Amino acid sequence: MCLLAIALEVHSDYPLVLIGNRDEFHDRPADPAHWWRAPRILAGRDRQGGGGWLGVSRDGAVATVTNYREPEAGRAGAPSRGGLVVDALGRDPSLFTEQLVRSASTFNGFNLLWGAPEAFYYLNNRGRQRPERLTAGVYGLSNGVLDTPWPKLLRARRALERELAREGGPSEHRLFDILADRHEPPLEELPDTGIDPDWERLLSTAFICDPVYGTRASTVIMIRRDGLVTFRERAFDPSGRSVSERLFRFCRTSAGS
Repeated sequence: MCLLAIALEVHSDYPLVLIGNRDEFHDRPADPAHWWRAPRILAGRDRQGGGGWLGVSRDGAVATVTNYREPEAGRAGAPSRGGLVVDALGRDPSLFTEQLVRSASTFNGFNLLWGAPEAFYYLNNRGRQRPERLTAGVYGLSNGVLDTPWPKLLRARRALERELAREGGPSEHRLFDILADRHEPPLEELPDTGIDPDWERLLSTAFICDPVYGTRASTVIMIRRDGLVTFRERAFDPSGRSVSERLFRFCRTSAGS
């Protein structure tokens, strides 16, 4: 995924709200969100790497990964970063954390967010090699470190803050509107991340529409304080047209049940 906004303990009824776009080459094969047999998680599956990009477990844990943009620094043969999502949701949390600390440097650059509303963590493997527990607030993540002030990230984060402040609570429809934003920032506001300027411009919008590379899926996850989990995913074709929508609702189980 290339754009995420997450709110932790900001709304009285929803301790966790996460919205995100998965941006990828259109010819990379993937399965839409579904319940896996093993581990028992709800996530899309990357058929090429075998992992996922965003998922939830039965007990309401969430995990998602983005690539960290570092042109020319990627290593062929590095393990799939999508496997981190699967491990974060399918393994004992303490064992996963120990494994992550030991192995993080073997991966190409990544950002990983994972945990339950009660304890949520962030790790960038090009920074500190220990997970950071996030406090209450609204955060944004793309392909830099957490809250890197890229224009599309700032717009998404501010829009999520406004939505959570609305009387009556957040609306799934309006949350998807945030992810559908195609506003292109002025050239002078674009970051210089070392990629071709035309690519920088293409990637500057929250929703990316291009025949080769673009937003493949938008996802809204809302965890209510009473334990109800809502997971809704929309998939898009290369023209940016919505081609399917999947909705899952379930009640959190207690950890280990």
